[in-house]
Amino acid sequence: MGAQAQTQKTDVKVNKIQASSAKAAEIQFDTMTHDFGTFSEKDGIVKCTFTFTNTGTAPLIIHQAVASCGCTVPSYTKDPIKPGQVGTIDVTYNGKGKFPGKFRKYITVRTNVKNSPAPRLIIEGTMTE
Repeated sequence: MGAQAQTQKTDVKVNKIQASSAKAAEIQFDTMTHDFGTFSEKDGIVKCTFTFTNTGTAPLIIHQAVASCGCTVPSYTKDPIKPGQVGTIDVTYNGKGKFPGKFRKYITVRTNVKNSPAPRLIIEGTMTE
């Protein structure tokens, strides 16, 4: 019985070491929302940049940035972002030929971050005729 108890203690120690040495990426955006304010349909193409930092201990990989509408096009850093480094997601909204008024579009960012919902960025504004 003493040997069995000692084996269990050893297993617990091994698990603690593995858990504490596990590396994981984490993502922290400077802001999750960008408001373009009011702009004219004549100037219907507007752009913004979302900046993020890998606050984790492993490289961060963005697998996809998916917009809720075809009028919104995200482009993002393709290379892995090392811990402590900064990356960007550029978003272009094309309102030309669309209905004037308020809009709100979402960009879902799929990454290798574990145990966390996919971040959802928001762009919004008001387009006039």
